[in-house]
Amino acid sequence: MFLKELEEQNPELIDYAFELHKTQQILPDTYVIDLDMIRENTKKIVKEANENGIELLYMTKQLGRNPVIAKEIEKAGIERAVVVDFREAEVFMKNNLKLGNVGHLVQTPKALLKKIISYGTKYFTMYSLENARDLNEAAKSVNKTQKIILKIQDTKDDIYPGQVGGFTLQELDEQIGEINSFTNIEVVGLTTFPAVLFDEKSCSYKATSNMNTANEAKRIFEKHNVDCSVVSLPSATATKSISLIKELGGTEGEPGHSLTGTTPMHAVKSLPEKPAYCYVSEISHSYGDHSFIYGGGYYRRGHLKHAIIRDNDKDDHAEILPLDDSSIDYYLELNKKFKSGLPVVMCSRTQMFVTRSTIALVRGLHQGNPKLVGLYDSQGKKLSEGVK
Repeated sequence: MFLKELEEQNPELIDYAFELHKTQQILPDTYVIDLDMIRENTKKIVKEANENGIELLYMTKQLGRNPVIAKEIEKAGIERAVVVDFREAEVFMKNNLKLGNVGHLVQTPKALLKKIISYGTKYFTMYSLENARDLNEAAKSVNKTQKIILKIQDTKDDIYPGQVGGFTLQELDEQIGEINSFTNIEVVGLTTFPAVLFDEKSCSYKATSNMNTANEAKRIFEKHNVDCSVVSLPSATATKSISLIKELGGTEGEPGHSLTGTTPMHAVKSLPEKPAYCYVSEISHSYGDHSFIYGGGYYRRGHLKHAIIRDNDKDDHAEILPLDDSSIDYYLELNKKFKSGLPVVMCSRTQMFVTRSTIALVRGLHQGNPKLVGLYDSQGKKLSEGVK
């Protein structure tokens, strides 16, 4: 999906990925991530957000919840993270990273509420009256007041399977008064997901129909005299969508794939953010006229299609044949035949935290001094020395 863009905009990463494989510093099924490019991409997004008065909370699930990457993003100007779930919150707390929003995509189990409130997060996102009541009791027990955002998701909205939850407009109208009366939580705004998406036909970012519900929800907040100063409008937060967030009345965005230059728009258009990762594998064996490469990092929504195979100084390209939904990615199949052991580089949209891949972090690619700075698992844990 992004291989052509990677070849054009960050060829140094491809060359160094092949070098890491050649020198046996990495094994197949490894994502190689360019920390310097992430820093530069982040700076561009921060500049645009500052000019539009938009608060940013960064997301790293697609990069394996990696604490080194998180610290790089913080240094580049985004202070706090939106963690995708309670597992990611645990990783970030362990690494002393600042939390900005907990509970947006996955609500927090009751057993972790006190710990996270005590540690500190700017916001919690709440899906229901019950969840808000539990949070209030937890905050009361540790003598804190916690700011919360209410997720709005009416029955007619665009909803992704596996991500269902939030207040319908009727529930919001009936329950917001009670929630606002709780002693140890403070309602400060709302969110919906997805609020912004890339439109392929117009090659631009557009608001989803969920914004109609969000605007109705704002009126309900106003009706009940409840603060709605925070309006969080993910997804697809990038330099080219931030002005739309402002236009829609949003105050906050959550850059994720834009940090690595891998949003859907990046696949079809040259944008300020540049590709910052690639996926490395190796020819395992051939069967008939096709070769098979080691898997482990396949993401079914990633539109993985193309690969570069390097034999000494000669590069060849091949197509990757799709897997059906019943298959595990033990191997990925190429439409050509190659020698066993040759390295393969790919680049597509991914979610590294749902893979079994190794994450290799590199610096210095664009100063002529590339260096492998660490190997991690897909959950942000540093691997022991000697483990690839």
